[in-house]
Amino acid sequence: MFLKYKPFYKDNFRLAYPVVISQLGHTLVGLSDSIIIGHTGEVPLAAVSLGNSIFTIFMVTGLGISYGLTPLIAQENGRGNRSYCGCLLSQSLLINITVGLLLCAVIVTGSYYIPLLDQPAAVATQAKPFLQFLGFSFFPLMIYQSFKQFAEGLGFTRQAMNISIIGNVINILLGITLVFGLFGLPRMGVIGVGIATLTDRVLMATAMGWYVLSAPRFKPYLQEFHFRDVSRATIQKILGIGAPVALQYLFEVSAFSGAVVMVGWIGAREQAAHQIAISLATMTYMMASGVSAAAGIKSGNFFGARQFRELRLSAIASYHMVLVLMGTAALVFMLGNHLLPLMYIKEPEVILIASHLLIIAAFFQLFDGTQVVGLGILRGMGDVKVPTVITLLAYWGLGLPIGYLLGIHLNFGIQGIWWGLLLGLLTASVLLFIRFQVKTRKHIVLPETVISN
Repeated sequence: MFLKYKPFYKDNFRLAYPVVISQLGHTLVGLSDSIIIGHTGEVPLAAVSLGNSIFTIFMVTGLGISYGLTPLIAQENGRGNRSYCGCLLSQSLLINITVGLLLCAVIVTGSYYIPLLDQPAAVATQAKPFLQFLGFSFFPLMIYQSFKQFAEGLGFTRQAMNISIIGNVINILLGITLVFGLFGLPRMGVIGVGIATLTDRVLMATAMGWYVLSAPRFKPYLQEFHFRDVSRATIQKILGIGAPVALQYLFEVSAFSGAVVMVGWIGAREQAAHQIAISLATMTYMMASGVSAAAGIKSGNFFGARQFRELRLSAIASYHMVLVLMGTAALVFMLGNHLLPLMYIKEPEVILIASHLLIIAAFFQLFDGTQVVGLGILRGMGDVKVPTVITLLAYWGLGLPIGYLLGIHLNFGIQGIWWGLLLGLLTASVLLFIRFQVKTRKHIVLPETVISN
């Protein structure tokens, strides 16, 4: 079996590892914010948890819309239609700028309504300005995504990785400086990590845009890159994939964000522990989504070139890769469940709660990885509507209601909420894999030994 998939392992890994690292950049911003602010107390950590959870709902909506560009670029590149890629980029940039401005306004306005979520007063007070800075950072994030998804759709993934690494180093250093008031600056606390995040994303958008527009390798693809007119057909094509993908991410992440609100009903200590566990689980999820993005690019290339046998083998190789990755993450969570929370906070009660949550997180690693890879493969083939229905059913039909039933109604607390989320991930994973099998078998009938793998 290894020899059969070996060429696809190599190709997918070469494409995936830069995407994994650049995808981690989105998560590491929140992770570094949590680690930095966690050393100032449980209330600021809970405030960052609440702010990040609300912002993440909007962030994944924007990311999902921006992802509509990548499979189209991959498919057109697979067909050898280079010039049309520039038109796709310009129209995608118009979409993302519009979405960025609209959602920025919604986030900043919505920050004034945080007290309506019935959270602890001290947490809500500190979360408000933090969420506002995150809102302002959304606009440059969407510009960065436009150029990043274009480059990745063509298979150029390393530059986004490099920009992401540098951006996160800047975010961490600036965050520490502003939070603790180093070098004579005032001690800003939660506001400091918000300013650092905004600065990081402005710099990343500038760097990524300059790279794509100035690099000689992209010139053949930018022949139709202009804003002289608006192509409604191209915009509809991008949104035809991007909008359902945004809903897919929205259904999953909003379920987890809804869990944060329910955890807040229990207490600030539980909310701080939830932030620790969910930030670690989100980090591994973003690593898996990097494998998913690479799988989507490869499936888009093969789908555009009508190489359906190679598409299926490449997709199965991506499933194998994510199982190894998330299996390793599960072991780390189980073995380090008492040690990992120490990166964030020193309070024993919070660490104990977080350690229990990391055991549950270890159980759902494989399901989280396989469901996101399934979404990526199907997205590359242009199949987005049925997967969107699957995610709605899994997370809002099962995961969140069961979490509420167990955690709040039956008084199992925060662990009951997390077991409900695990059920949602399991359901999505199984149904998306079935969808993958149905779709690929329509295009090609492989030998039984391959199908069984």
